[in-house]
Amino acid sequence: MAAKHVFITGGASGIGFGMAQGFAQAGYRVTLSDINTSALSEAVDTLKRDFDAPVHGITLDVTDPKHIASAPDRAGEPVDILINNAGIQFVSALETFPEDKWRLIIDILLTGPAMLTKAFLPQMYEQNFGRIINVGSIHSLVASPYKSAYVSAKHGLLGFSKTIALESAEHDVTINTLCPSYVKTPLVENQILAQAQTHQISEEDVINTIMLKPMPKKAFIALRELTDTALFLSSPSAKNITAQAIAIDGGWTAH
Repeated sequence: MAAKHVFITGGASGIGFGMAQGFAQAGYRVTLSDINTSALSEAVDTLKRDFDAPVHGITLDVTDPKHIASAPDRAGEPVDILINNAGIQFVSALETFPEDKWRLIIDILLTGPAMLTKAFLPQMYEQNFGRIINVGSIHSLVASPYKSAYVSAKHGLLGFSKTIALESAEHDVTINTLCPSYVKTPLVENQILAQAQTHQISEEDVINTIMLKPMPKKAFIALRELTDTALFLSSPSAKNITAQAIAIDGGWTAH
């Protein structure tokens, strides 16, 4: 797959950067995008140094229509794999949830992936190859209290993916959603602190009694698990896997 080109949003840190490392190591050309320009530059330099890979970065705000519309051109060459990963989180009971924060989460986690998919689909159709991978969450499948905007957006990705899978079926284009339970990233570290404050318990209790409690395997998901799944979904062998919610959840949804 050395000739393939992957475009990753939110690629400067966390899951996005972990994905970029895996794809670069596998020989893909990588375009990282992120709203944080300095972190993006550092991430690109790190990938080039560690993997001697063809990597470049573009500043991208997934809530900005102009940024989204120009993304295919700024990627420099046709994109084969789009990974919609950019995200934020905010934890609050609905009655105290700031409306602007609620709308922003929906914009970043659901509208952004939809509009980026819209931007990249025409060239995927033209080349008759495309893989769209949405980074969803266990919260695409189940709910937790105090995360109404996040859960709503992540559930929405599944309906969106099913619709686009039907619209793109005549092409060698697939769209799937990865649904991991908790991955130890800076975003999750912030969630641990927020949950501790909300529930008035220790961070250790948040991990053991809230985050890992529903998981029979009692372990955070490794970045490599997500990356290897995404690499498989990007391959020709996965051409008939589309519209799927792929749970990587340590048995959470078996309950």
